[in-house]
Amino acid sequence: MTLPVPDSQVPPAGAARSGASEPAGACETTSEASSDPACADRPQQEDSHDPQEAGASPGSRAAGLLGPTEVRGLSQALGIRPTKTLGQNFVHDAGTVRRIVRSAGVRPGDTVLEIGPGLGSLTLALLEAGARVAAVEIDPALARALPVTVADRMPEATGRLSVIEADALSITGPEALGGAGQPPPTRLVANLPYNVAVPVLLTVLEALPSLKTITVMVQAEVADRLAAAPGSRTYGVPSVKAAWYAAARRTLTISRHVFWPVPNVDSALVELVRRRPPATRATREQVFAVVDAAFAQRRKTLRKALARMAGGTDAAESALRAAGIDPARRGETLDITAFAALAEALHPIDADGTAAPTPPATSQEQP
Repeated sequence: MTLPVPDSQVPPAGAARSGASEPAGACETTSEASSDPACADRPQQEDSHDPQEAGASPGSRAAGLLGPTEVRGLSQALGIRPTKTLGQNFVHDAGTVRRIVRSAGVRPGDTVLEIGPGLGSLTLALLEAGARVAAVEIDPALARALPVTVADRMPEATGRLSVIEADALSITGPEALGGAGQPPPTRLVANLPYNVAVPVLLTVLEALPSLKTITVMVQAEVADRLAAAPGSRTYGVPSVKAAWYAAARRTLTISRHVFWPVPNVDSALVELVRRRPPATRATREQVFAVVDAAFAQRRKTLRKALARMAGGTDAAESALRAAGIDPARRGETLDITAFAALAEALHPIDADGTAAPTPPATSQEQP
């Protein structure tokens, strides 16, 4: 299937509604210069207008990656008019997607999960690195278009691409990715849509234990929250829940200036390395419920914030002390290990090994 593309452009690729915004322009000192003007004052070792790196059509076509002309041509061929409502901002800088792939540590033979492949900019860079890519795309038409673009621009890589037509939030396990007999993905490398970035990230971390490293592009503010430490201004529910699965850190800053169209915010790359959850007899659901309750009333002490869950302020205080936590502390000061200990104290284990139900709220509860 080859769709007509204006001005002899390449055939179209998928621009997922769940991942259409594709941040680019990573500000990093490397031997591969970005075409991002916001990074112009950073030391560079190569001419940022190298056609292959900066995305000029001839060079990027020769390399298989997408440049500005290709991105616009694909969008026109698909009838896509990028809108802020749908979060449709497409990356057009080949050097940037290569830096992202390099930052993710992708090696030949790796099996990589990509969510929201968009027009295929990052997909092509992953395939160029020798990876096998499972791309999850929510839009049926765009899911059909992505293999066409890969076949045209990088025909030798077509056997390493599989496209799954699905909503990433519906992934419940490796079977959702199909491909029986194929190795499960060990890396997630993706541009996650701003409005569902955290739910998607937590969904795949839970559903796909084979994922060992995660490198995702998100809004800069979300990146700060995911990587925040206890006690910081940005520390919150995303920080704690992500920490249940992995250690997170913000790496590259992704400028708005190599998007088409240019968005109003910058983005960033977040790296998560999976680790074992804290040792606790409480379930993940119980721990996350405590996290939600603690941050639902962020300004309150934990003694008051957890009163409804514990069955009153006295019960909340008893559980906090049992977990070794000062009842006057606030949720934003606890790390994931402390939350796990607190959940265990709030949900004691009966003699038969089952967790006791959370007691109902009582008149002791205070606002």
